[in-house]
Amino acid sequence: MIGNLLQPELAELIEQRNFAQLRTILIEFPAPDIAEILADLSPDDKAVLLRILPHDLAADVFEYLSVEDQEQLIHALGNEQVANILNELSPDDRTALLEELPAAATQKFLDLLSPEKRKVAADLLGYPKDSIGRRMTPEYVAIQHNWNVAEVLAALRKKGRNRETLNQLYVVDEKGRLVDLVRLRNLVVSDLETPVSEIFENQFHALRATDDQETAIATFKKYDMTMLPVLDSHDKLVGVLTVDDVLDLIEKENTEDIQKLGGMEALDAPYLSIGVFSMIKKRAGWLSILFFGEMLTASAMNHFEGELARAIVLGSFIPLIISSGGNSGSQATSLIIRAMAVRDVALRDWWRVLSRELFTGFSLGCVLAALGIIRILTWHYFGFRDYGAHYLLVASAIGCSLIGVVLFGSIAGSMLPFVLRRLGLDPAVSSAPFVATLVDVTGLVIYFTIAYAILHGTLL
Repeated sequence: MIGNLLQPELAELIEQRNFAQLRTILIEFPAPDIAEILADLSPDDKAVLLRILPHDLAADVFEYLSVEDQEQLIHALGNEQVANILNELSPDDRTALLEELPAAATQKFLDLLSPEKRKVAADLLGYPKDSIGRRMTPEYVAIQHNWNVAEVLAALRKKGRNRETLNQLYVVDEKGRLVDLVRLRNLVVSDLETPVSEIFENQFHALRATDDQETAIATFKKYDMTMLPVLDSHDKLVGVLTVDDVLDLIEKENTEDIQKLGGMEALDAPYLSIGVFSMIKKRAGWLSILFFGEMLTASAMNHFEGELARAIVLGSFIPLIISSGGNSGSQATSLIIRAMAVRDVALRDWWRVLSRELFTGFSLGCVLAALGIIRILTWHYFGFRDYGAHYLLVASAIGCSLIGVVLFGSIAGSMLPFVLRRLGLDPAVSSAPFVATLVDVTGLVIYFTIAYAILHGTLL
């Protein structure tokens, strides 16, 4: 909104090279609003505006830009400006940027960092991709377990100015191992001579630097925390993870899951930023697999050509039958994948899910069967379509087939995520299109098998 309002004025000032006026306008806004303004401009204009901002403000604005915009800017800016920004970035945001760059570019920008910042960046990039270690910040205040309140406050005055958050202070021993935590509010109301050990929380929850990012999301949700300590394999405190970083992770994970549910690979970049050929590559694989799956549907129809030739009426109901099974399967797989993502169900719950879907699928099948039978009888009696002398048998075949197909779709859709999770795969890949394709093939077999059993000796 703000960017749209100011864009014409800023574009005119940029064209006039009126940098003094530009600077005067922009410094009146907070960093998130300036980032919103820059997002609507061309890469060259972004670079111009970022150059005229004070160093500290420019770094703050840079943190609020998307990774794609950040990449464009660091290539458009000179080395001096890039060095200033990278050195001012928080370690976790700097890591998020550097890990997206090609290896050669990452090394180039690492060389622009100060020795201290370069070591921090290299340490964070040394953790596995998509691990908590790459998202944590090592800028925290650790206090010793044998200090008193006065010593803690003195340390905060000395070291706390440039730290991301101070509402929780982590207590360590002589070897740097995490002992407990102290809340700032308890510090400020305690006497100066009070030992830190007397205001311990006596409980804390920690993450491991090598844990995957989904673990962080689940832990933050479970314990309702705004910050958590991160430990190495020796229980030493190596960083903290804050809730703003977790929110970014949640958005990323949700985006990937939704894209996979659509029957494709995750894009790993915004839609308009990814190249057309990369888009084709991401989508072609699963689309080809689904295509071959649908070829099995054609094979199934060929197998039942005789039945179709003898009872043409059965062909008109094929779309209704297979779409009903595919829809029920898509519903079930979407529900279970989401339930797994939010830890509502685990592998051990497969039997409970199966029993629920057996009843649910049968009930839903009965509902659709009733609607299908009513439709056939209505059309027949009112002359919209003549289903012949055996219309009641046709209605029975359609109704029973709907029950069978919807029941199978519900079971297949709910159990596929469990099978994939048990095999160590991502349940999100049991996407709605994949389930629908599977049910298409089996739905035809169920349909013609039931129809043959009911209509044998009459139409068949």
